[in-house]
Amino acid sequence: MYKLISTSLGIGYIKGGGTIASVFCCICLYFTRSCGIISPWLSVLIALLIFGVGVYSASKVEEYWGKDNYRVVIDEIAGMYITMMFIPLTATTLIAGLLLFRLFDITKPFFIRKLEKLPGGVGVMMDDVLAGIYANLVLHLAIFVSLL
Repeated sequence: MYKLISTSLGIGYIKGGGTIASVFCCICLYFTRSCGIISPWLSVLIALLIFGVGVYSASKVEEYWGKDNYRVVIDEIAGMYITMMFIPLTATTLIAGLLLFRLFDITKPFFIRKLEKLPGGVGVMMDDVLAGIYANLVLHLAIFVSLL
């Protein structure tokens, strides 16, 4: 079960799993928000749930696969989800959010890399959480200055 959760239903086994998991999250966000299923404040609870389950499952699979294995992509789901929290959902904001999140996640600027060194599943999840926060802030700024 931990492998299934950590790989986000097996996405982590695919080459480029981090990006695919981020795109999968975008698709889920589009359908749940466009149908009015998820309210903004319920999103906070969902993000906390994804984070908690991600920390636990990533810690468990670390025993088999080692620290922050490429197959673990639940952290990308959490980061992408955080990227789009409290952002109006349009095709433009979704694509911009995806690109910003992947940019921050891959390049790991501004203390993101330091968070990877935290122990267990916390380290696996926190670098992507911070990348998602940075991407979210940039999106909010872009919306505020009317770039999006």
